[in-house]
Amino acid sequence: MQLDVNRSDLIIGVIGAGAMGRGIAQVAAAGSMQVLITDSRAGAAQEARDFVDKLFTRAAEKGSMTKEAAAAATARIKVVQSLADFKPCHLVVEAVIENLEVKRALFAELEGIVAPDCILASNTSSLSITTIAAKLKTPQRFAGMHFFNPVPLMKLVEVIAGLRTEDWVCEALVAIGKRMTREPVRLTDAPGFLVNQVGRGFTLEASHLVYEGVAGFPAVDRVMRDVGGFRMGPFELMELTGLDVTQPASEAVYTQFFHEPRYRPNLIMRSRYDAGVLGRKTKKGFYEYDADMKPIVAPEPAAPAAWPASVWVSPAEASGHATLTELLKKLGAPLETGAHPGAAALILVTPLGEDATTCAVEQELDPRRTVAVDTLFPMVKRRTVMGTPITDPVFRDAAHGLLASDGVAVTVCRDSPGFIAQRIVAMIVNIGCSIAQSRTASPADIDKAVTLGLNYPQGPFAFADTLGVNRIYAILAAMQRIYGDPRYRPNIWLTRRARLGVSLFTPEP
Repeated sequence: MQLDVNRSDLIIGVIGAGAMGRGIAQVAAAGSMQVLITDSRAGAAQEARDFVDKLFTRAAEKGSMTKEAAAAATARIKVVQSLADFKPCHLVVEAVIENLEVKRALFAELEGIVAPDCILASNTSSLSITTIAAKLKTPQRFAGMHFFNPVPLMKLVEVIAGLRTEDWVCEALVAIGKRMTREPVRLTDAPGFLVNQVGRGFTLEASHLVYEGVAGFPAVDRVMRDVGGFRMGPFELMELTGLDVTQPASEAVYTQFFHEPRYRPNLIMRSRYDAGVLGRKTKKGFYEYDADMKPIVAPEPAAPAAWPASVWVSPAEASGHATLTELLKKLGAPLETGAHPGAAALILVTPLGEDATTCAVEQELDPRRTVAVDTLFPMVKRRTVMGTPITDPVFRDAAHGLLASDGVAVTVCRDSPGFIAQRIVAMIVNIGCSIAQSRTASPADIDKAVTLGLNYPQGPFAFADTLGVNRIYAILAAMQRIYGDPRYRPNIWLTRRARLGVSLFTPEP
């Protein structure tokens, strides 16, 4: 069976006229498709059509489309009153409440109305496509077509095949998505699909390290913006989306993966969710807000005006040693070059995935003078350091003052395997690898979805190739060894490519 997706009279049905439904209707109409839209609430579909009409009119006023094109696009959207009116549709997309039984009942009724070659699709963000389709008479024509909010601005659409979905269905949905000027990615059914799985690495790992007392919310957000290159820190992001969205999604992914440790939620998020402290929408979350809804954040303290008598950099991690030594020379630091540190030297280590304590003990260094520096990322906008639990504040301040002496900000966190950015980025990469290993999606589509759907500076695979696949593997392996937690075990996709010394994009036959 096939569907001619290029036909001029292609009809798209949209059930649900909320923010998602009206957005889908808008991009379909803009793609020269006829749209039928309905909603269970009287008047909602007409309100959605009027809303879209205003957007098209505004686009014409700004010159991004002609008045004639705007009027024609609105004219292609027709409000209908019942499911029976969807009989001529070639594709029906539902965007109703996230309730399994509601969706099942809706599609069961549609099956008796539309033609046999009409594709049925769900915009669900959290429910299994296979489960929704399980009781349908024709599950082979059912798939997921998951858009992102706001639909007109977010280019990504995930096209999800259920266990019994036929290939022609996904091929048609990809083509229709392109007609809507979206960027489709294909994947097989999995909890959280693609984007919501990878997103757990960013938010959950941040919550875990704050729960451990490694750093506070503002510090983590600053590091992930300035060091990791993200547009927003993880807590800023959760403040915007709201914990009433993030927490249930996190628990759903964890439960649906049969309590896979990589997706284990955290009490920091759960307690705020239970208390109704959800973020900007409740004017309080991880941050408190002033009258203008700006987060109340204490300014960073000034760097100490301290300077070490001498500095010795551990050669244990060769790349980090070279990077840090080069920077210290530019800063004019009094470097020691001997095989061992002098009796009064500040000792700097450059671990990948280890904490300062482990470095000091295993390298037989004085833990009272040892400070760890994160050299995985470019140290141009911010630098991250941490001491052992017994590092003398004099040496910690000397490291802080030295590394901030050229005006670059320094974040001092407590001892932690993987610092802040190493931990979070390594988890993002590891989850991306698990998606590829399970054949849920290809590495290229995973990176495409993450950059478009989450606005990350790079996808998991590009991150690893940029920073070093072997380094990401080393971070995870060290974290697993120190914590003893399977949460950090490196995925086999990553392990093999790290051992072979090849790109994380390297496919398997």
